[in-house]
Amino acid sequence: MDFTGKQLEGEIVRWLDDRGFGFIRSKAIEQEVFFHIRTYRAPNKRPQVGEWVVFVAEKNQKGKLQAVQVQERQFVQRKQMRQRRHVKQQVAFESGQSLQLVVVLTLYGLLASLVFSGKWPPAVWLWYAALGVLTFLAYRKDKAAAQQGSWRTPENTLHLLSLLGGWPGAWLAQTYLRHKSQKAEFRVIYYVTVVINVVLLIYAAKHNFFL
Repeated sequence: MDFTGKQLEGEIVRWLDDRGFGFIRSKAIEQEVFFHIRTYRAPNKRPQVGEWVVFVAEKNQKGKLQAVQVQERQFVQRKQMRQRRHVKQQVAFESGQSLQLVVVLTLYGLLASLVFSGKWPPAVWLWYAALGVLTFLAYRKDKAAAQQGSWRTPENTLHLLSLLGGWPGAWLAQTYLRHKSQKAEFRVIYYVTVVINVVLLIYAAKHNFFL
């Protein structure tokens, strides 16, 4: 079986430190595999007998297998775990993006249905749509300013826009632009503005303020 180019695991069984090379025994290969210190990728550390490593097998000029890209197995395993965790987080993040977009579109669709049924005036839908877009753009401008080190939009202004009805746009901006999404204090105030706006909207609807 040709193991050239394959990543394998093995144990360092011999190491000649004064000569800078050693041998790795892998369950996948019958013979011990030569490796040189130049291919050992552990900074500030020398290979040790009994150490488990991950390596890539390749053939030298004589056609014999040798190990290159030799790394500590624990380091490789930790790296793989971080990569898997990152992939999971990215998948969850993208799923959250899709869900939030559906929720926001559903909200605007509900407002539109109330307008078309004659229960609410068109101005209500236009107000929420305009504030949503305006708030999203305000977040985008603030993020660009943060990256460029220029004048920032005050947080109170962003909260006010959310309170007035732009919170769906703020929600999408926090998710898609990844802006203001990690600051706990800001997020708490944002959710307060959402609750207040929704309560006021329901109250106004029940008392026919829009008619």
